[in-house]
Amino acid sequence: MDLFDKINALDQIYKIYDAFIDSFELACQRYCSTCCTCNVIMTSLEGYKIANHLIENNKSELFKKIKDKFYKKRFLPKITTNKIADFCIRGKELPDEKIDSSWENCPLLINDECPIYTVRPFGCRCMVSKTNCIDKAEMDSFVLTVNNVFLQYIEHIDQQGFSGNFTDVLLFMESEDNRKKHGIKDLTNPKEGLIKNLPMTILLVPPEHKNKVKPIINSIQTIKVRHKPN
Repeated sequence: MDLFDKINALDQIYKIYDAFIDSFELACQRYCSTCCTCNVIMTSLEGYKIANHLIENNKSELFKKIKDKFYKKRFLPKITTNKIADFCIRGKELPDEKIDSSWENCPLLINDECPIYTVRPFGCRCMVSKTNCIDKAEMDSFVLTVNNVFLQYIEHIDQQGFSGNFTDVLLFMESEDNRKKHGIKDLTNPKEGLIKNLPMTILLVPPEHKNKVKPIINSIQTIKVRHKPN
C-alpha cells in the first residue's frame, strides 16, 4: 500500500468512526475545548496528512505556534497501541508512563477552536463525552473499546511509520525531507520521542463487547482503497 492508498484508507476509517459516534448523545460542541490537551498521540501518517494540509492551505505559521510551546510538558508514550495489545495478551507488565491532565491545552487552539478540525487526528476525534467535560468527562465503555480498535487499525496501516505526541510528530513532518521519506517508507531515523509502529497481531476487545463490535470491524475490513491515478 503506497502513501496515497494509506491516506485514502485513513479518510475512510475516519468516516466509519464519525458515522458510529453520530449515534451517541454527546455533550461535545463548538468552543468546548476542555479535552483539547497537549497529550494527544498520533501516527506519522496522520502527521503527514496534517502537515500537508497546513502547507497547502497557507497555514504554515501554525508550526511556529507548536514550536513556541515545545518546551512545555506533554505526554511522551513509551509503547504504541499495538504493543500494548501484545503486552496484555502475553501478560507482560506495561511500562509506567507519566501523564497529567493539568498540562496545557493543545498548542494550536485559537479562541477555543481547532484550526485543523477537518483533518484532526483520531486521538482528537475519539475524545467524546456524554457529560460536560468542565464537570467531568464520561465516556461509554463500548466507545472506549471501539476507540482502541480504530487506534490499532490506524497504527497497522502506518506500520512502517512512527507514533508520538502530536507536537513531536507534527514538527517532524514539517520537514519536506521527512515527508518524502515517509512516502517511500524510509523513515529509519526518527527524532527522539517517536516510537516505531507495529502491525496488528490481535485486537484487544473485552469479551462483553466482542459480538457488538463485529459490524464495526467488518466495516473497516471492507474498506476499498482508491489507488492513485497514473
